[in-house]
Amino acid sequence: MADTFSVTFASDEMAKSGTSIVPVFKGGKAFGAAETLIKSPSYKAAAKAAGFKGEKGKHITLYALHGNETGAVKFVGAGKPDDFDAEMFAANSIKSLLTSGETTVTFQLGGLDITPDDCARAVVGARLSGYRFDNYRTKLAANKKNSVKRIKVACDDVTAARKSYKNFHGPICDGTVLARDLVNEPPNVIYPKAYADRIRGFKDLGLKVEVLGEARMAKLGMHALLGVGLGSERESQLVVMTWSGGKKGAAPVALIGKGVTFDTGGISLKGGNGMWDMKGDMGGSAAVVGAMHALAARKAKANVIGIVGLVENMPDGKAQLPGDIVTSMSGQTIEVQNTDAEGRLVLADALHYCVTKYKPKAMINLATLTGAIITSLGHEHAGMFSNNDDLAEEISGASATSTEKTWRMPLSPDYDRLLDSPNADMKNIGGAAAGSITAGQFLQRFVGKTKWAHLDIAGTGMKNKRHDPRETTFGTGYGVRLLNHWVANNYEG
Repeated sequence: MADTFSVTFASDEMAKSGTSIVPVFKGGKAFGAAETLIKSPSYKAAAKAAGFKGEKGKHITLYALHGNETGAVKFVGAGKPDDFDAEMFAANSIKSLLTSGETTVTFQLGGLDITPDDCARAVVGARLSGYRFDNYRTKLAANKKNSVKRIKVACDDVTAARKSYKNFHGPICDGTVLARDLVNEPPNVIYPKAYADRIRGFKDLGLKVEVLGEARMAKLGMHALLGVGLGSERESQLVVMTWSGGKKGAAPVALIGKGVTFDTGGISLKGGNGMWDMKGDMGGSAAVVGAMHALAARKAKANVIGIVGLVENMPDGKAQLPGDIVTSMSGQTIEVQNTDAEGRLVLADALHYCVTKYKPKAMINLATLTGAIITSLGHEHAGMFSNNDDLAEEISGASATSTEKTWRMPLSPDYDRLLDSPNADMKNIGGAAAGSITAGQFLQRFVGKTKWAHLDIAGTGMKNKRHDPRETTFGTGYGVRLLNHWVANNYEG
């Protein structure tokens, strides 16, 4: 994985080496071990000279302060105590130290009115803020590389904070980093078979992994999915991950991801400018793989199925043509009017396979499905579509606790007419109007009566411009935290 920080939790005392980061609240107040430091003449003089009173976005740094043996103490404005967010505080305040040459950073969070869970999330904020993807940079200067190797958190309840991190937040952060790595990898490294092989490597965590090749999918009638990969020399794959941590025999919940490892648009070719970003069109699958990795690593007490459809969409002489009619595994026929609306074809067969084989009590699919969702929601929220109000509420709750934002969008029979085709049961595009909604309407036709939600993560799963300090690269890993909180909040005993 791309981050290699070691993590420790310690009692509320100032670190003896490295840099300590101390929150100072509006009005110049500090708590715990830092209370003594802000009373020192050195601190008072520096704060007065800098006009520092604990405002967010401001900081001062002092060295060898008040007899302390630490190399430096960075006092960071934290605003009002009631608004303190340990995760965002850590994410923001570590950024200037990542390439400073400092190797050890300690967050002084003792004495604050926060929970051990908050202390664990501080590590997550620091790790996500420190994430880099430099795997292929051979000439990166030393002063451009992450120097920080150790993250420490000084807190009141060391045992509880360590447990929260080890048993929940740490594995989920690992899964998010994994998802980022997958999205950031180039398409000559992550293609369907190579991707499937990487997933096979997670069997050591206790995941059962099954890979269906093209011959097996053809026998099952998955011609919607298979049609997308006809133009590629690389064989399409369907990967099923099974985690059995719940009651034996109990119906699972399911996570399904779109895994188009590169999307040229097929015969309906995309424009060349920016096409390189289409290596990220497998962001939904990356979220599912990262989530399953996290569920297994933290030994989630739930039964969960993860399914990813892995294809490459290429404009070859054998490629699917606009106007082709394919028969999905469900038996429904689809007129393919645009080969660049391919993700829904992949998901159609994956969803039907999941419903008929595993009969889940609820399922969520994730996909970088439409540009229309970016027009609607920008890059802040994923669009959430659901056929069940209770499930939608569960996802909204998980969104709040995980910090990965969703916004519910409508589904209605009134939109179905936009998918009408005179030649088949439906067409795969609905026209210019309501593009993200008609994509959801299309998917709904393959889930039967199962509780289902579709998350369109085109705006949140991959970003070239970012303002959140935790999002540092094109691949954000969006969805891993959301899915784990959804399972933990609703389906674990």
